[in-house]
Amino acid sequence: MSSPCLRRWKQAVFLCLSGFGAHAQDAPAAPAEAPRMPLVVGAYAQGSIIMAHTYAIRHLVASHPTGFEINLQRQTTGAAPWHGWYKFPKVGLALTYYDFHNPVLGYAFAASPYISKSFSRGEKHDFSFRLGTGLAYLTNPYNQETNHKNTIASSALNATLQFRFEYDYALTPHLALLAGLGLNHFSNGATTKPNFGVNLPSVVLGLNYHEQRHPVQVNPYAPAPEDVGHMFYNVSTSLGFKQRTEGDKQKYLVNSVTLAVGRRMNRKSNLLLGVEGFNDRSLKATLDDTTRAGLKQPDVKKAGVFIGHELLFGRLAFDSHLGFYVYAPYKSSTPYYERLGLKYHFTNLLFGAIDLKIHRGAADVIEFKVGAKL
Repeated sequence: MSSPCLRRWKQAVFLCLSGFGAHAQDAPAAPAEAPRMPLVVGAYAQGSIIMAHTYAIRHLVASHPTGFEINLQRQTTGAAPWHGWYKFPKVGLALTYYDFHNPVLGYAFAASPYISKSFSRGEKHDFSFRLGTGLAYLTNPYNQETNHKNTIASSALNATLQFRFEYDYALTPHLALLAGLGLNHFSNGATTKPNFGVNLPSVVLGLNYHEQRHPVQVNPYAPAPEDVGHMFYNVSTSLGFKQRTEGDKQKYLVNSVTLAVGRRMNRKSNLLLGVEGFNDRSLKATLDDTTRAGLKQPDVKKAGVFIGHELLFGRLAFDSHLGFYVYAPYKSSTPYYERLGLKYHFTNLLFGAIDLKIHRGAADVIEFKVGAKL
């Protein structure tokens, strides 16, 4: 018989394999030990179009990109409490190759960790929605001398966002047909310009190999964490870099400080309300170029208030904020802003996050954030 120490060690191994560690507050003793998470391996072909979301990229939408994806995922079985709360999703990694069939755009290679949530799961079918984000390498970025027509991306390294509806149908006990409809997005978040990004609505068709299609899943009703209904406080700071124009190659520092109060509403969600200040040094450079000599320049610093939501998966959270500037003497953007990002708690106290700050659908800056939960 296993000793208590050995059982605890096995549970820790399962948490690491799940890809997302359970938060300390989310880890009451499980009534049953979860079995090993079975592997699913997929190979898919993708056919896409380039969405003309702005006039500046219309000259690039004539081609029809095609892609190929290798997909590795595991079916959760209950090692962490959030597995049961989300009806046992899959977690995985997508490795994607795209040929834009356009010498201006070249090729793209991307790696995207993701989570896939089932809407309907039966003996032979699984209808699900998956959401992932990661990094992409584009082979032909903008170059003023040699590739000035590529207004989509001016850097080789980009962020990628992928979401997709998928239908998996069993052909044999292990082999399944996969059909999907989704969107792939590539952008560098205005780190360099031009950066209009590319949106690729895509049709997906391929095969999945299931190591075990219907594994045993335990702890479907894990108790709610102890901090549900409790208040907490966040303090954080961030930094990012952005380029003003194609002609100005300098990268300008952008940083912020945030204070927020939050409440854990239930097993899956936090709500936040906060204030923050911003200092975007690219705005000062713009004023230096455009202000007449002797005239007083407005303050480029800004302050805002925001309301936010965090969708929780153990230590990991998808965060979304809507904010409004309450102090902005220099009117350089819309009076509101949005944030989308990923947040990870390294400990109960310390967290890190990567956020994309947006003004009316246009990327402003990618922020790298560190903070503390008090």
